[in-house]
Amino acid sequence: MGLSALGIFHTVIGIAAIIAAVISFIRNGKISLHQVSGKIYFYFTLVASFTALGLSSVKGFNPGHGLAVLIVILIAVAYYLQSKKAGNNGLRILENFLLTFSFFLSMVPTINETLTRVPVGHPLATGPQDPLVGKTLLLAFILFITGSVYQFFKQKRLNKITAKRC
Repeated sequence: MGLSALGIFHTVIGIAAIIAAVISFIRNGKISLHQVSGKIYFYFTLVASFTALGLSSVKGFNPGHGLAVLIVILIAVAYYLQSKKAGNNGLRILENFLLTFSFFLSMVPTINETLTRVPVGHPLATGPQDPLVGKTLLLAFILFITGSVYQFFKQKRLNKITAKRC
């Protein structure tokens, strides 16, 4: 598949982060930094993003590097909100959105790289401009929007239940 040692490490860490996020979504309806799966997502995404900066098929800073930096910023702000701003329900909603958005952004290169490399020797897509990549990214975007709306309403409902108990 033409991956360097850094590329293999990046891929393994990135896949582990995605699996952790999916587990967190299934268990909690969000990536929860209070749960082990959310912590794994956070730290492994951080490592995957930094290792992405060392990967490039072209010289210099490229859009993939910019995406990695943006993902680091998103998860760092979410972590800050989670650790320093407990009890603020509006910030919980923002924290959830930032983590979900970081997951969606992580899926952009993941989808492209997977479809253009698998199966080995006869990949499903020819490159980033392939219609299959575009359609798959559109589906991921629709799932992101749907999931974000679901999380927003679930969080608002939980906030109302919590407020009534107090």
